[in-house]
Amino acid sequence: MATTVETPAPNEACSYCGARIFDHDPVCVRDCVEDCGSPEYFCHYACLVSYVEEEGLTTGNACQWSPD
Repeated sequence: MATTVETPAPNEACSYCGARIFDHDPVCVRDCVEDCGSPEYFCHYACLVSYVEEEGLTTGNACQWSPD
């Protein structure tokens, strides 16, 4: 599977807060387990973390854990 990387548009908005990503420290995220789909852009890691938490994207996606 090949993935192409393209620079986003200069006015690309953050997927979480809507700010211009290049006014900050942008992060690009793409899910490539099956179909890579479109990338999501975030203006910094705080917006990425907030997006993941609000969307519940970590629920059920943990490594095996035991309290023992």
